[in-house]
Amino acid sequence: QVQLVESGGGLVQAGGSLRLSCAASGSIFSLNAMGWYRQAPGKQRELVATITSGGSTNYADSVKGRFTISRDNAKNTVVLQMNSLKPEDTAVYYCNLENRYTISQRMHYWGKGTLVTVSS
Repeated sequence: QVQLVESGGGLVQAGGSLRLSCAASGSIFSLNAMGWYRQAPGKQRELVATITSGGSTNYADSVKGRFTISRDNAKNTVVLQMNSLKPEDTAVYYCNLENRYTISQRMHYWGKGTLVTVSS
């Protein structure tokens, strides 16, 4: 099992910044990806950004140029720096860890989520 603990959500005005952090513990495989997903009211959960244990990153088009994801493999932590926030970024943000055992064998773990509210 893997445990994920998020921190850093809150209320911010449009144009402001927030920093989300997530610490993972437990059965973390050497090949993995950590990242952030979000779910706004009435919408499906969507990918925000991911970063692999090798450092490859992937961003949703809607956050490119505004958000930056980084990780510390030694500490099993991932950080999402969110700048130039918009009201449409308002959502519950979930930390995710995907253990990649093989190409076809993968296991996802989720944090409980942290609320980000951007006021206009």
